[in-house]
Amino acid sequence: MPAQNDVLKEQLSRSQEITLSVTGRKSARTISNPVWFVFEGGKLNLLPVHGSASEWYKNVLKNPKIRIEAGDAEAEAQAVPVTDATQVKSIVEKFRDKYGPDDVKKYYSKFDVAVVAPLR
Repeated sequence: MPAQNDVLKEQLSRSQEITLSVTGRKSARTISNPVWFVFEGGKLNLLPVHGSASEWYKNVLKNPKIRIEAGDAEAEAQAVPVTDATQVKSIVEKFRDKYGPDDVKKYYSKFDVAVVAPLR
């Protein structure tokens, strides 16, 4: 039987979207949203749709523990905010490669931050 991590990686390789759950910075409730992602080198790259103004990003700044679900696999991870412009640009390019530049331009309005979550 494959390890949970292998199942998760398999699901990520076949998914266009995952469910991201964060803890509300004010409510302390679990908040879940569908998000796009790029999984590469054991790391989940996330790009907030409204950049640093995105609510889930603000929540991650207060509590970096996140939960992701892809298909029937799930995992917890520590989110690491990325504010370095060169690193953010690299992640934006990965999103353009995966989803296409037109869709990234259509859905994302601000490219000032990103989030990386290493998966064990």
